[in-house]
Amino acid sequence: MRAQQIGLMDLEANWKWPRRLNPHTSDIKQECLDWAASFGAFTPEAQKASSDRAVISVVDKRSACDLMNLFFIFDEHSDKSEATEVWNQVEVIMDALRNPFKARPEGEWIGGEVARQFWSRVIRISTPTFQRRFLTTWEEYLQGTAQQAEDRSRSHIRDIASYLEVRKRTIGARPSFNILEMDMDLPDEVMEHPIIRELESLAIDLTIIANDVLSYNKEQACGDDEHNLITIAMKEHHIDVQGAVDWTVKLHAGMVVRFNKLYLEVPRWGGPLDLDVQSYVNGMAQWVGANVQWSYESERYFGKAGLEVKKTRTLYLLPKMVNGRKDIGPFVVEDALF
Repeated sequence: MRAQQIGLMDLEANWKWPRRLNPHTSDIKQECLDWAASFGAFTPEAQKASSDRAVISVVDKRSACDLMNLFFIFDEHSDKSEATEVWNQVEVIMDALRNPFKARPEGEWIGGEVARQFWSRVIRISTPTFQRRFLTTWEEYLQGTAQQAEDRSRSHIRDIASYLEVRKRTIGARPSFNILEMDMDLPDEVMEHPIIRELESLAIDLTIIANDVLSYNKEQACGDDEHNLITIAMKEHHIDVQGAVDWTVKLHAGMVVRFNKLYLEVPRWGGPLDLDVQSYVNGMAQWVGANVQWSYESERYFGKAGLEVKKTRTLYLLPKMVNGRKDIGPFVVEDALF
């Protein structure tokens, strides 16, 4: 019997920020890959995940790449761990960030050393304002992921509102956005302005929706789709997969309109501060687009068929794995399944 066909919408429609490749990528890409691979956290195939992000300096680009690798390591390991172990991983990482120049205990989970090396480099080249914000948002991300593990252990499917509350943390967008302000000193009054806060919230929600739509096929196949907006929309609205995708993408389109409108209403504070604010907001917008492009191109969700799926906006639901999946690393999708 032929697998169920799902139609996708263009998640980049009406997005006003064209793709921009960071000019420093080629200079530090291999350096970042070698650093991540040196820990042996998972199989070599897992090192393929990478992303195009906002245009930032070569130093900040290296930090952004290292952060993505830290995300990837924690995400892959926490996905396959019991809730108690994930909470332990949270404590290990946060202790490493609080003590970046202290050697990690022998035999400790590798994520602690990854986090320590990442942060020991970052604090030498970043502002105290950035460091304070990053530590706050990073801990929120870690704790949200641990909460997700608890939900998973209880097979608990949240409603849409409570899911988005947790997902805003587990998507990791806020600490990612913080990287954009590594060399800035944006005052709290700027970052807490209602328009800046709403733009940030919209950028996070747009990232969540795109990620959940494009990762759903892989996640439902390996039984890890309970923390996905498609599954939750199906349950709450009593609709099928296609109906949930259509509902979710319609929500996405409305948010795009709102983001574009608010972008034109960003306040002016005067002087160089306005340039930093513009850079930060544009960086968030670039991140939203890059998330979609990465999802198709990285092989993480569609194997080698990503560009074909993007072109046709059509995929076929993968068969569910009988015993789920416990190995660490990416789930490689064979071309024949698409």
